[in-house]
Amino acid sequence: MYYFLSVLSFLDACYSTVVTPNMLVNSLAKKKSISLFGCETQMFLFVTFGTTECFLLAAMAYDRYVAIYNPLLYSVSMSPRVYVPLIIASYVGGISHATIHTVATFSLSFCGSNEIRHVFCDIPPLLAISCSDTHTNQLLLFYFVGSIEIVTILIVLVSYGFILLAILKMHSAEGRRKVFSTCGSHLTGVSIYHGTILFMYVRPRSSYALDHDMIVSTFYIIVIPMLNPIIYSLRNKDVKEAVKKIT
Repeated sequence: MYYFLSVLSFLDACYSTVVTPNMLVNSLAKKKSISLFGCETQMFLFVTFGTTECFLLAAMAYDRYVAIYNPLLYSVSMSPRVYVPLIIASYVGGISHATIHTVATFSLSFCGSNEIRHVFCDIPPLLAISCSDTHTNQLLLFYFVGSIEIVTILIVLVSYGFILLAILKMHSAEGRRKVFSTCGSHLTGVSIYHGTILFMYVRPRSSYALDHDMIVSTFYIIVIPMLNPIIYSLRNKDVKEAVKKIT
């Protein structure tokens, strides 16, 4: 679990850092700008880290299932031979997804306004200022993001379905309380993260409102990375004990 949490913290720090410094500089500057290469890099890295986190949250749900459903074999079932490939596969999925959208988006022509009505170089606002036909790009965005969401959410739901069965078989109230404490933080983080992604990307083009999206994106890139350490720490007994020792 702690290996997954450390990778999650790293991803939160990365995809927030990719966007926030440039956003703060532009908020103070009279002439707000970003280079073409900077825009490409920002979008690629943001999509990479964001997608990797989707896969990682699904892997963490499986990790919780193994820990609760068969705790005696947990150290064997989630050995480095298992969790390391899961983490690597999450990164590979994130990089692949980002590569597809970066190549597809920056293959378009931008012959009109170069003003991006957004706080960073995200896919929907870039498609909005393109003078090319973006129908294929819209389909790629909808189907790829939709497919990733369906697969990862399904893994989470199936994992927690088995966890629920394990809870129902428990006779100890203390055991049930510990399970809910362990899984509650992860479910909270998953709900906030996937809810934001579904709102941002998996919807018809006609429903996009860039002004509203800027507000949601700010929440997405700043608030969620700040919330995750709090969500996972408050329900973690080891973290609580460490804080008590420090204070």
